[in-house]
Amino acid sequence: MLSGKSILVTGGTGSFGRKFINMALSRYPDIKRMVVYSRDELKQFEMNQQFPDSRYPQLRFFIGDVRDGDRLKRAMEGIDIVIHAAALKQVPACEYNPFEAIKTNVMGAQNVIEAAILCGVKQVVALSTDKAAAPINLYGATKLCSDKLFVSANNFKGARDVRFSVVRYGNVMGSRGSVIPFFIDRKKEGMIPITDSRMTRFNITLDQGVDLVVFALNHMWGGEIFVPRIPSYRIVDMAEAIGPECRREIVGMRPGEKLHEEMITQTDALNTLEFDHHFVILPSAQLWDVERYAATYNGRRCHDGFSYASNTNTEWMTIAQIRDLIRTDVDPTFNVEDTLVWREQRRLTIKDMTSDLMNSSRELNAMNYPTAHR
Repeated sequence: MLSGKSILVTGGTGSFGRKFINMALSRYPDIKRMVVYSRDELKQFEMNQQFPDSRYPQLRFFIGDVRDGDRLKRAMEGIDIVIHAAALKQVPACEYNPFEAIKTNVMGAQNVIEAAILCGVKQVVALSTDKAAAPINLYGATKLCSDKLFVSANNFKGARDVRFSVVRYGNVMGSRGSVIPFFIDRKKEGMIPITDSRMTRFNITLDQGVDLVVFALNHMWGGEIFVPRIPSYRIVDMAEAIGPECRREIVGMRPGEKLHEEMITQTDALNTLEFDHHFVILPSAQLWDVERYAATYNGRRCHDGFSYASNTNTEWMTIAQIRDLIRTDVDPTFNVEDTLVWREQRRLTIKDMTSDLMNSSRELNAMNYPTAHR
């Protein structure tokens, strides 16, 4: 699919961008050109050390911001595929700096669309988030707006041969700013903060996120929002998996934070097709024959009242599965068993000490001391 193509990744030095580029270059060594587009020169320098020019002559680094439409147009010259991963993603930062989030996540999205149309790009896949479904925070609202822009871009592209689609998924395991590295860091202090013991989240690995984007490139007709079937986890299980010896402190939810996440609302489900491993939210304006699309990929309409939310999901991660994924996808040196052994040894030591004290007390009570008299 990517062989012989020229590809540009916005936000290419982020967690997803690095993983996608690493995968693409290893799986498709005959990629014609891979352009990393981002505004962080230090991360580009570090990435260039990982992928030296001598081994990866097809790799290019462009300093640029998606807010800069002219720079995007220059970067997209001769590009076949665009993966749009650049965004302001931190919920508190977006709440505190709302228009900055709008300039990057909304206006930047439109810049990507216009540059792609102008430069003759063939396929564009934009990354979304579960927070874009029924958003209650600004980050989710900007990503919902971005999703709408990319879907509707298929309406005004004219006769140009370009398709725009979106992939939407949940929390990426181990990405910068996510809960796992945060909990691992707090574990050192002996306390893990819990926002709400009832909280649930979807979970996807970076590898799965990359595979979903490649899947979308292979199956997109234009205007779809691809949603993967992925497991959920309980925040208390995540805390237990990482720091079973730590005390928990309920700190309350942050502004703009949901108790549970949704990826498909009941209203979205009315216009959604279900497949064995994913869902597709259809474009609101009919761009192609939906029944033919469903028949081509063996899809079916979602049942009445369906929604896809983290708390009503049918697939759940166990504590053991969470630990295994942390080792394979986040930190290979992670080993909670040492802590569990230490905690069991400490429990047995305390038990032995308590038993010794009780025996000593019984021995003292059994002694026949003379009664004191006045």
